Amino acid sequence: MMTTKSVAPQFTRERKDASQFTKNAHQAMYKELDFSQRDSFIDAAAGFIGTWEEGERREVWSEDRTRIVWTLEPYRDQVPEADTSPETVNPSLWRKARLNTINGLFRVTDGFYQVRAFDMSNMTIIEGKDGIIIIDPMISCECAADGLALYRRLTGSKRQVTGVIFTHSHVDHYGGVLGVITPEDIKNGVAVVAPDGFMEHAVSENIHAGIAMSRRAQYMFGPYLKAGTEANNKGQVDTGLGKGQSIGRISIAAPTITVTRTGERVTVDGVEIVFHMTPGGEAPSGFDFYFPKARAFCAGENAVPTMHNIQTLRGARVRDSLLWSKYLNDAANIFGEQTDVLFASHHWPIWDSQKVIRYLKDQRDMYRYLNDQTLRMLNKGYTGVEIAEVFQMPPGLAKEWWCRGYYGTVSHNVKGVYNRYMGWYDGNPSNLHSLPPAQSAPRYVEAMGGAAHLLERAYAAHQAGEYRWAAELLHHLVFADEKNESAKLLLADVLEQLGYQAEAATWRNVYLMGAQELRDAPPKAEAISSDPAMTAAMTVEMIFDAIAANLNGPLANADATPLVMNWIFTDIHEDYLLELRNGALNTTAGKTSLSADVTVMLTRRTLDQIMSQELTLEGALEARQIKVCGDTSRLAGLFSLLDPGVVDFPIVTPRPDPTQAWRGSARLDPAEALKREVRLLGELPRGC
Repeated sequence: MMTTKSVAPQFTRERKDASQFTKNAHQAMYKELDFSQRDSFIDAAAGFIGTWEEGERREVWSEDRTRIVWTLEPYRDQVPEADTSPETVNPSLWRKARLNTINGLFRVTDGFYQVRAFDMSNMTIIEGKDGIIIIDPMISCECAADGLALYRRLTGSKRQVTGVIFTHSHVDHYGGVLGVITPEDIKNGVAVVAPDGFMEHAVSENIHAGIAMSRRAQYMFGPYLKAGTEANNKGQVDTGLGKGQSIGRISIAAPTITVTRTGERVTVDGVEIVFHMTPGGEAPSGFDFYFPKARAFCAGENAVPTMHNIQTLRGARVRDSLLWSKYLNDAANIFGEQTDVLFASHHWPIWDSQKVIRYLKDQRDMYRYLNDQTLRMLNKGYTGVEIAEVFQMPPGLAKEWWCRGYYGTVSHNVKGVYNRYMGWYDGNPSNLHSLPPAQSAPRYVEAMGGAAHLLERAYAAHQAGEYRWAAELLHHLVFADEKNESAKLLLADVLEQLGYQAEAATWRNVYLMGAQELRDAPPKAEAISSDPAMTAAMTVEMIFDAIAANLNGPLANADATPLVMNWIFTDIHEDYLLELRNGALNTTAGKTSLSADVTVMLTRRTLDQIMSQELTLEGALEARQIKVCGDTSRLAGLFSLLDPGVVDFPIVTPRPDPTQAWRGSARLDPAEALKREVRLLGELPRGC
């Protein structure tokens, strides 16, 4: 019988090399796929004009030159010629990572250009009659500005931006807009074109669950992992859609032209565009579109050369795989024969109408097959986990590079489809009211013969290359005893090998982030604040809804006295009634109460500054930017009930006792919680 002592030398904090099991898995991948096929590399390099100057560090700096917001420096060895993958990277993922590192300005067709690998997403530039039209100006203003500067430097163009098009409501497709235009440009006639519902979804999708999504996105994208050669390719190498996410200034601009129906034609700077609406596909608000004169089709993010997510690992509402497939079917049938080149907001274009049709139909078939075959199996009684374990794509799709799972995967997309139709419950009564991990884990450990015995079993599984089983065993031990360093370090080794084997960049990052945080404490994350542009784009009701989602309901409910508040915005002439009853904060627009406990008068600009942390409530009161009348202690009491999220909550180790988190701390006295605010409130004129 193996003893705990015999496994102790294996428990170290250093990153490990690939095991023989991992190397064998990689060799099997080489045999499964045709790595000699070079079409993607030819397409990704086609039309190359130039990039950063020779010897120039491939980096984008913040506007104040204080930090790097985007860099390709760690990926210098990911060149197209580097056919042999490192032992610590799945060969298929290594191929994708090399493709995603090809960077610079590219000509797509006459008057159409793309800037690629200056951020996670592409920026497309179209020369119109007088100026240029920008499609999807990346995540950050700095990256968008650098991409535009590259176009001007390499083409000699002095054209000004006359239009911007947002393909959909995800931040990597609009966040850099104020790096290529200014608000004054919009006032002076620059067109901003977006799909119906764009502003609502752009500013709301990540608001309510923003803290949890941001924390989980650290695992999905791996920003705290050392990248590329910095970690000898034992860390982050890609995200599946691009190299990573830039960390510059995020902005937004309200549309001046909103497209609402398929077939709608809009002319921007002399360029005619035909739109195809795709809401509820890859994004809740989106479209793709066709340029008749150029015979070019922009697929947005509806068709990119990878399997996308039905439900993302960071967390989001489940997308409709069936609807997505129907949109792709429409695109192929409406535009395919008329299209000489298809380009998208990630990766590289596809040329030739017959190849475009095949590409769109392959993508269509992929999402349709995921949907229909998951439904077929769930109607036989199988659960999402069971279906995912046996699900295989047809050979014609499984071996096609543009359908491989670098961002989404068959496994988690099948579970996403199951969840969309059936929800979280798998139908088994034993799982209807199961114990949470922190309560069940100690009992599992006891049932398995104790910590030492479980550790031996897990180590034996690790040595046999049974990494998924080892991870399942060790998960229980870590959640039963967070201080068991041997369990944590062995689990880190296990997750690391799973990461090395993963074809999906997102899975690799998730596994390696888990390993890193088991070996070392999670990185200290900064508190999340709303970008001023995003806050300004929210409606007042959306802001109050965000505040309500941070209210500690149990503490609020402890005080049975309802709270009624009027909020009057003097500049936008909008009134809101807020009612706190039964621990729930409700908002009614266009209404006030003569019997309100307190009335607050301010401008929308002041609220925006407070929400984005440009201005504190204390500062607003001192500057007399807020006028309050009525029972001022009730206002302070409301703020004392706000319960902010935890930006660096544990993921691979137990969370604190949820009972305490649910109840919260004993309610602070408003005067203690907001000493300065309460004093200032008391000094303000009481008459409204």
